[in-house]
Amino acid sequence: MKQTDLPKGATPLDAEELEGLRLKHITTRGELNRWEQENISEAMDWLDKRKNKSEILTEEFVKKLHEKMFYKVWSWAGSFRRSVTNIGVDWPRIGAELHQLLDDVEYWIEHKTYTADEIGVFFHHRLVKKHLFPNGNDRHSRLMTDILLTDVLGQIPFSWGNGDLIEEGDVRNRYIDALVLADKHDFTKLMQFVRS
Repeated sequence: MKQTDLPKGATPLDAEELEGLRLKHITTRGELNRWEQENISEAMDWLDKRKNKSEILTEEFVKKLHEKMFYKVWSWAGSFRRSVTNIGVDWPRIGAELHQLLDDVEYWIEHKTYTADEIGVFFHHRLVKKHLFPNGNDRHSRLMTDILLTDVLGQIPFSWGNGDLIEEGDVRNRYIDALVLADKHDFTKLMQFVRS
């Protein structure tokens, strides 16, 4: 599959990660997106049917959700990244960094440190910034955040700009720009975007 048609903010896969593509007939980003979206739809069904809806702030659940979202497309679905990228934490630190984030979120909830929307935004930003997996981090982080909002915080999920965040366009550009500002500790645009 060619990686020349990456949208703004997307991280290219290395050769070993590309080898993990289960569907060898995929040659374009559009085809990949369609197959991944079909797999994500199945993951949504799995989420609706699961019995324990409170145990989400665990490494096991984070990995399981990614696996359910992408296992039909990628052989490494649900496994942490083991490559150097232009974003994200150093791959050997992914597990420790994730545990710190999950502990922080539990603390924020227990001590009512932030509002539910602030917890969701801070969680999403830190999760996506870590770049846990070779691919699908934005989608995984958004879905994890929505599960946190609905299943733990009793809130409605974010609207995420009410548009297409996969393809290049205005909504994706606003999302990426808001994440870049959040990297500089300015969460204003991201707070606005998630409920727009």
